[in-house]
Amino acid sequence: MSTGPKLHEMLNGVSWLVGKWRSESGVGYYPTIKDFTYGEEVEFSHVGQPNLQFSCYSWKVPEQKPLHRELGFLRVKPNSDQVALEGTVKGQEIQVETHTVGRLTFGKPPAVKKVKRTFRRDGDTLQQILEMETENTPMCEHLKITYNKV
Repeated sequence: MSTGPKLHEMLNGVSWLVGKWRSESGVGYYPTIKDFTYGEEVEFSHVGQPNLQFSCYSWKVPEQKPLHRELGFLRVKPNSDQVALEGTVKGQEIQVETHTVGRLTFGKPPAVKKVKRTFRRDGDTLQQILEMETENTPMCEHLKITYNKV
């Protein structure tokens, strides 16, 4: 029975992220919206290349109504503590920040200008805190969730 490809050596510093994580107890808040609760599943996987594949989807609790979906990659810059997505890794914490945000021509206002994320592992849990800045609101915390490994 195969256990899959070996983790690329460039990913040793972020190997603590690998796996599927899930929670039903996320909280969302922002100065311009009503507070809400959400669930989310996030997975970091690899195929032996020097990057982690990232996917996540979230839903409104308790209705199970889909909210958000993301797909992407996380790559470590060789011989450094920098990760692609413009950030750093220190121990079992990653902080990333957008430097550009794409937008649909027909997206409704206000436009998101910047997003910051912190992933932090503590034992068998993974926490994510997301901060967001829009054209109307300065950078502030928007989402907070603690996942359990599935």
